[in-house]
Order: sequence, then C-alpha cells, then structure tokens
Amino acid sequence: MLRRQRRSRWDVRLAPYLFVSPFFVVFAVVGLFPLLYTGWLSLHEWDRTQYSRGGFVGLENFRWVLDDPVFLKSLVNTLSIFVMSSVPQIVVAVGVAALLDSQLRGRTLWRISVLLPFVVAPTAAVLIFGSLFADRSGVINELLGAVGLEPIRWHVERWWSHAAIASMVNWRWTGYNALILLAAMQAVPRDVYESAALDGASRLRQLVHITLPMIRPTVIFVIVTSTIGGLQIFTEPRLFDDTPQREGGANHQYMTMTLYVYVKGIEDQFYGRASAAAWLLFLFIITLAVANYALTRWFTRRRSM
Repeated sequence: MLRRQRRSRWDVRLAPYLFVSPFFVVFAVVGLFPLLYTGWLSLHEWDRTQYSRGGFVGLENFRWVLDDPVFLKSLVNTLSIFVMSSVPQIVVAVGVAALLDSQLRGRTLWRISVLLPFVVAPTAAVLIFGSLFADRSGVINELLGAVGLEPIRWHVERWWSHAAIASMVNWRWTGYNALILLAAMQAVPRDVYESAALDGASRLRQLVHITLPMIRPTVIFVIVTSTIGGLQIFTEPRLFDDTPQREGGANHQYMTMTLYVYVKGIEDQFYGRASAAAWLLFLFIITLAVANYALTRWFTRRRSM
C-alpha cells in the first residue's frame, strides 16, 4: 500500500514533464543544436574545396560580415521592408478583427475569406503580385499611364521595390493576425460595451479604451510574432527578383538579411561567414522583439489608465 502511494505521487510529479518532453526533445534536435552549431561554425574558417571546417579564427567572420557593405545594405533593406509590412499589417488586422467582431451578415463567410491569402502558396502569391508590379506591363503601371503618370520601376528603384514586397507580406499575413485578435476580442464581456455605449462612447473609443487594453496579451503576442517573422523575410524578395542571380536585385536593392545568409552559405559556400551573419540576425531579432514587447506593454498600460 505504501509503495503504491509513493508510485502515485511520483506519477503526479513526473507525468506533466513526460507529456511535454517530446516538444523539448524535438526542439533540442531541430532548434537548439543547429543554433549552437551555427555559433561554433561562425568562429572557424571553412575550406570550400574540401567541404570541411578549418581552424579557429575567433570573431574574424563577424568582423568581415560587419565590414561588408552588402550586409549593411541588407540590414537597412530588412528594416525598411519590416516597417512597411508589420506596422500597417497590425493596424489593419486590428481594424479587420473589430469589424468581424461586430454584427455583420455572413460573419462566418467573412472570417473564412480573410484567411484565404494565408492558405495560398507564397509562389502563387508572388505570381499574382508579379503581374501587378511588372515594370513594363504591370497592372499598376498601366493604370498610372492611363492617368498620365510615369511608370514605376518596381524592380529597380529601391524603396518602391520594398513597398511591393511589403504589400505581398501584408496581403498574406493580415488576415491570419486578424483571426488571432478576433479570438481574443470575442472573450471580452459584451456588457462592458453596452455600459460604454450607454455612457456615449463611440465604437472607436470602445476599441481604443476597452478592447485593446483587455486583449493586451494577444496584441503583444501578435506584435512579437510579426516582428520575428517580418525580420526573416526570404521567399518574397527571392521570388520577386527577376535577375538571373536572384540575390535581391542587380544592386542588392531589396536583399534581406535572411537572403544574405542564404547567398553566402548556399551559393557562395562561405559557411563561417554565413553562420556569423545568421547569428547577427538572431541577435538583431531578439533585440527588436524585446524592444517591441516592452514598448507595447508600456503603450497599452498607458491607454488603459
């Protein structure tokens, strides 16, 4: 009897850890180990002819990457595309979620429709937007020409190419984030809105002073995940490029940091430098995600006061 009681206590203590252990095992194999090995590789040379790790060089690879003007250009490009995509994306997602949370006819159909861009494959999305942003025969340039405006060289001019790539990202991820925010909004008690409406609060004031403070954890989650995803953009600029090299434009005008890592590691086979760039990207993402988390918490707390 005593042995059975002890076994029961151990089952209660160990069972939760055993249930979650598969996640940590998989994470250690496909997440933690590659991260640590990449850090180790970034401190060594790489023999491209023998496909083997060379001698220890310390921070030389990091120094080379930071001195590379192409990397610095990719850093600016990543920040530019991130700001053009993530900021409007979250603002529009909040507005779409608020509309879907209201008494709309056919709400289920609208909720399904906003998720359709996320289901579409990135390659298909790039083909669709490629016809819109083509330099010579694109739909947008045709419309601009119809009203007497000069066509935009989407694949040549740096900031216009960033806007085109950001529009692809926004189109694909806005509905996904809107549904996450909608799930949180539906948990807000309806009587709170009724009381605010009786006091004369408009829908916009209810959204700003009631909804957003009450779904603050979800808003923070969406902002942090959008930050992480927005700084790892790879597919859109890779497929948007119409040059034979596909390295973010002829002058790297829309090469992102992830694309830089790919080019240095897979195409040029400088695995030490690519690993150093990957770790710089990792530290950059962590820093910006933490800053966004702190800023969002401060802002939502201030709005709720």
